[in-house]
Amino acid sequence: MELDEPAHNMPGLQFDEPLSWRAGKPIAIADLLRRLQKLSNQMKEMEQEENDRDSFTSVAKELASHNLLAHKDKGVKAWTACCLVDILRLCAPDAPYTGQQLKDIFNMLITGILPALADPSNAYNQQHLYVLNSLAQVKSIVLLTDIPSSEALMMHLFTNFFDILSGSTNSSSGEQMGKNVELGMTSILIIVIDESATLPSEVVDVLVAQFLRTDPRAMSGVNGKAKKTAVADEKQSILMLKEPPAAYNMAKTICNSCPEKMARYISQYFNDVIVDASSSSAANASNKKVSHRRVSDDLDDSEAELAGEPSEDDLKELRKVHQLLRELWRACPAVLQNVIPQLETELAAENVHLRSLATETFGDIISGIGAAGLPPPPLLDPAAYPPMSLSDSVDVEVNENVLTKPLSPQPFPQAYQQAYTSFLGRSHDKSPTIRAVWTTGIGRILATSAGGVGLSQKEEERLTTDLARMLGDADEKVRIAAVRVVGIFSLRDVIFKIGPSGGLASQGSVLGTLAERVRDRKHLVRVEAMRILGRLWGVAAGEILAGESDVISAIGAAPTKLLDTFYANEPEINILLDHVVYEQLLPLSYPPIKGKSAKLANGNSQKAKGSQISADAEPESLDPDKIRVERILLLVKGLEEKAKKVFFSWQVRQVQLAKYMAVLLGRCEDYNGGVIEVKEQEQAIKGHLSRLIEFFARQFPDTIKATECLWKFVKMHDRRCYQLIRFCIAPESDYRTVNKAFKELIKRIEQSASTSQEMLNIFIPLLYRVSVLVYNKSHVEAIMEFSRTDEESLGATAHELLREISTNTPEVLRAQVQGICTLLQEQAPNSRKPNVPEAVDNLKACASFASKYAKEIPQDRKFVQAMTNFALYGIPAEAAKHAITIIMTASDKKEMLAKELVSKCIKSFKYGGVGFLAQLATLSQLMLLAPSQANQEIDAISTVAIQDVLLQNRSSGTDVSTNYAWTSSIDAECEAKCWALKILVNRVRSHLEPDTLAEIAEPVYRILSKLVANDGECLASNDTSATHKPHLRLLAARLFLKLCTKKHADALLNPISFNALALVTQDVVLQVRSSFLQRLKKYLGQQKLGQRFYAIPFLLAFEPNTSLKSDSITWIRSRVNYFHTVKAQQPASKASVVMELVFARLLSLLAHHPDYGLTVEELTDFARYITFYLNSVATEENLSLIYHIAQRVKQMRDAISPSPDYDDRLYYLSDLAQMTIRKFEEAHHWSIQTMPAKVRLPTTLFSEIRDHEEAQQIAERNYLPEEVEGGIEGLVRTSMRNARSHGRKRRSEVHENGEDRSSKRARPIPIRKGPQKEKKLKAAKTPKTAKRQSDGSEPTSTERRKSGRVHVSGGIYAERDDEEDDEEMAEGVATWKYEDGAVVNGDGKSNDAADDDDDEDEEKAQSKNSTPKRSPKGKKTATTTGTGKGGRRTAKGR
Repeated sequence: MELDEPAHNMPGLQFDEPLSWRAGKPIAIADLLRRLQKLSNQMKEMEQEENDRDSFTSVAKELASHNLLAHKDKGVKAWTACCLVDILRLCAPDAPYTGQQLKDIFNMLITGILPALADPSNAYNQQHLYVLNSLAQVKSIVLLTDIPSSEALMMHLFTNFFDILSGSTNSSSGEQMGKNVELGMTSILIIVIDESATLPSEVVDVLVAQFLRTDPRAMSGVNGKAKKTAVADEKQSILMLKEPPAAYNMAKTICNSCPEKMARYISQYFNDVIVDASSSSAANASNKKVSHRRVSDDLDDSEAELAGEPSEDDLKELRKVHQLLRELWRACPAVLQNVIPQLETELAAENVHLRSLATETFGDIISGIGAAGLPPPPLLDPAAYPPMSLSDSVDVEVNENVLTKPLSPQPFPQAYQQAYTSFLGRSHDKSPTIRAVWTTGIGRILATSAGGVGLSQKEEERLTTDLARMLGDADEKVRIAAVRVVGIFSLRDVIFKIGPSGGLASQGSVLGTLAERVRDRKHLVRVEAMRILGRLWGVAAGEILAGESDVISAIGAAPTKLLDTFYANEPEINILLDHVVYEQLLPLSYPPIKGKSAKLANGNSQKAKGSQISADAEPESLDPDKIRVERILLLVKGLEEKAKKVFFSWQVRQVQLAKYMAVLLGRCEDYNGGVIEVKEQEQAIKGHLSRLIEFFARQFPDTIKATECLWKFVKMHDRRCYQLIRFCIAPESDYRTVNKAFKELIKRIEQSASTSQEMLNIFIPLLYRVSVLVYNKSHVEAIMEFSRTDEESLGATAHELLREISTNTPEVLRAQVQGICTLLQEQAPNSRKPNVPEAVDNLKACASFASKYAKEIPQDRKFVQAMTNFALYGIPAEAAKHAITIIMTASDKKEMLAKELVSKCIKSFKYGGVGFLAQLATLSQLMLLAPSQANQEIDAISTVAIQDVLLQNRSSGTDVSTNYAWTSSIDAECEAKCWALKILVNRVRSHLEPDTLAEIAEPVYRILSKLVANDGECLASNDTSATHKPHLRLLAARLFLKLCTKKHADALLNPISFNALALVTQDVVLQVRSSFLQRLKKYLGQQKLGQRFYAIPFLLAFEPNTSLKSDSITWIRSRVNYFHTVKAQQPASKASVVMELVFARLLSLLAHHPDYGLTVEELTDFARYITFYLNSVATEENLSLIYHIAQRVKQMRDAISPSPDYDDRLYYLSDLAQMTIRKFEEAHHWSIQTMPAKVRLPTTLFSEIRDHEEAQQIAERNYLPEEVEGGIEGLVRTSMRNARSHGRKRRSEVHENGEDRSSKRARPIPIRKGPQKEKKLKAAKTPKTAKRQSDGSEPTSTERRKSGRVHVSGGIYAERDDEEDDEEMAEGVATWKYEDGAVVNGDGKSNDAADDDDDEDEEKAQSKNSTPKRSPKGKKTATTTGTGKGGRRTAKGR
């Protein structure tokens, strides 16, 4: 048995030099350093188990002396620390020190040695590192937890370590601190946490605060020792961090290393903050309850919740702790195992602030969004070139910030399913604030794919459905949040995450509901929705052009949805639409490059910041005009018909507004900033300026503010601004000039000391409207190139755009006209070779240009011969028409050429022969433009038109199953008949002698009347093809309208023919009805037709096509607003009663309607016409006048077909109208006032009752059956609901606060079905003539109010002029302009984009022929034309 070796035989410490001294006799620093270094070197080589611990006793005691621990020399303290940690290592686990001594030792280490690690350049850095490593590896730091009252030291330890890492570059040399320092400090802190029974709350605060270092906004509160400058630096550097801060990483490692303990500490931390905030909220609520006892009685639920809201400090702390939870989930989700249930309970908290924070936090946690917040939004630049592609990795930025990249370490819905379900339940929260926050949250979840971990297809579909539902939420806040959240999606996400649920045309989908928000009742929602929708399309334009089906189906309809909002006719929407179109769809800066000849001084092409020009593309080889035209054509190609009308009408508006702007600039110069040299002109100049400014100001929602800004601009008198605007509006300016002038003008306004943001808000949309941005001369060449090459399948759209340009702004073709003429010479046909179809567009463009700039058209023999060949052999026949226009406008030998062409057409005409349609078109156009030459062969021309064409039916309609059918295209025979009709009508139009007009017009009117009344049939044999009839009836009706734009021709249309013409609005074919109404509204809007034509649109009461009816209602109301505006602007005028006076004509029209009957059902049906009129026209102010007119009709006889039967019809309708008006009055709570004077009715429609007793008997008798009243009352209420659902609010229906009295949905009105073969009439007080039976061939699906046809004689009545009737009724109220005078678009916008080429021909004919003398009774042309919404006033005479 071996005996243990005595302890004194073990090797021990051999150091025997003193380290302590008595007071007043210190050891020299050099000696002390040498001794400490010697001691340290010895102990470093010693191991714990191999040495005698007693040998360290004296040294340990000296090392713990106050002299060394508090020594002023850094080296002494550093070497002392090295010796101390070795003593602790060699004597472990029992340190040879008392508790107080350990406290002094660790105080020196924590406050003096370890903080010095922040400076790697320190002379004793190696000693500091040795101390750190020893404490970490030997775990001597655990002794800290045994020291009594060590909380302060522990706090210093954590604070110093995190401060060291957060300022690791503080050394004077800029030397970076080694990674081993971070690892050592991390190990020490982990040991402390593991070995501590509890951590002080202050330590937990310091630890968790490190996770907020990723949030620049919270950096000021990370620790109390941080300097303000350091915070600012951190905020700047955080933007470019490649990895999380070192202090953040250390805190993350600590939490992941001690998940159980940290979960407990963080749960307590979170709970303490919530409890403190709740206690404060309760105290606040109690105080408010004392001071405001009845607060709950005066607040709604959401406001009552806010009554006990936390203080600002509490809210700040709550936000901070919820930010912390976001980052903790990203860094160490395990420590939140106890916090997530607590956060879930917040979702059901009564306090709205807590619910909001909890909802927002859950959304960000699931999305993997940390304290640094969202990553920068995806770069969606509509002006970038090349446009963005789906293959582009838009999510990866060049300087991606890892702190803002969404990252979830695990799928939250699976880890905490119950909490996730509770979060989803917040979609039905009663507070809109919570629903808005929740909507933002699910949007972020979708956009980030739940922090990158992905979502199941089912979950993604659910969230997408919820987002669509939130887009239609009842509260404005929620809708705005939903719209904005769509804006955070990249293009790829929109297509592949949102798109599968449905595109913009899909009702109920996210994109479909987003499209509905562009018409939202709240302006802020509209703003967000329109901008996001426009930006998406602008960014996706490249993929749409490439034919990407997913993109097209998802957002291809965006421009249509946006432009359709123009029909709302609200200035706010229209201004916003200007911004969206020219900033998102067609950005002014697109493409951000210059052409070959437009390089900068340094040789580099202009390139916008952020543009995406690939390295392979050579900017110098790109044509920016062609690229821009490509975008324009792509936009137009994707537009639906209504939206396309808006786009084209904008270009028409631009031309008109540019003229007004030119006049305004001239007046600004005359005004001279208020210094007018000629005093006599001062009032005239100011007055004219005021009217012009008023005209422009009416286009803005805030007219007063717009007027102030425009006057401020006038008084600035900046001549450079005037010139820049002239550059913008001049047709001669190329696009680059316009763009540069636009930018410079905006910059000058911004820099002007006297201007403000309000002026920019006025001038930017105004410049968008007046500048030549689309129909620019720079674009013409590219448009023609696309039309020739059909590149990207844009050829047809290019042709369409070229037609529009040639019609509205032919002056921009000046640079291209020679090329067009040369091309036409090459394309000219002959008897053996036809022309190419594209030649028609070039001919039309050339003809439009020739009408204004005839001298610039070539006069050489070759070009004239080419035009002659087009006139004789052009295909289609419109080519011949345009060729004749060019010849008659530009040729010096037009008379000779016209005579020669007439002769050739007559001699060579053979039906079915080569060019026979072109020859008919040539004769038609020559009859209009060269009537003298054409009339020399009038007999031969009439024979060709009537005998050879109109009276011949070469394709019989007897074998067709129906006798009236529409086809989208017409055959040669139908086209020939159309041209023959135009020949006859053009003869009437070009006739200049009013005295002989009736003789010439009589046979033409008779043919047209037969076609209109007999459904397109004018032959006794009744064998016209069924497919020809609707086309011929429509053409006849439209030709009637065109004839009536002439004053004397209008007088020749008798009331019987007019009534038959009106019934075209109830044709069985939708295309006939809509096309006729389109032309009617166009002429009425241009004020070319008389007052009586306003009665026709009111026959649409039974129109089954919703779109046609809705558009017509909108148009009628715009005309009503127009006339009311005229009244407001000209108080002396009576123009506001035009629509009221037409009510008498409507009753006369209904009295002669073929469906008129005396049964209760029939009378109730006819009351629908009256309610349709009242809903469109009646207001509280004019209802008395309408009622008076209804009474006056009962005091008259019928003058159209004088007979007791028609007289009784008028009396029935008069009583029906009076009863309907009274019910209408009662429903609106209005009051009918007695009219002071009688209104005179048209004598062509009504005649006076001479017998007073008979008139008294008629007035006292009630003609209506008693049963009618109940039906009318219900009809009035139903029609009112329908009117409100259409979006109209009368003045009396709107409270002072702007709220509608009723928001109930209207029940659908039953549609009157087709005609019955027999009708059983109830007994009536007056006999009724038998009604004509229907042929029964009309399809019932049309459900229209026309059961028979009116047979009229074609003769012309020598009656009183209808215009005189209108003058008697209104005594000058209804002022309109016949085609003989200037044409003004009274609506201020085009009502139909389909232009009638004959209108241009009429203008050309007027310029060629002498203007006929006006009748003494003719209307006076108004020098000033007022306007309603979107209206227009001419500058002339103002």
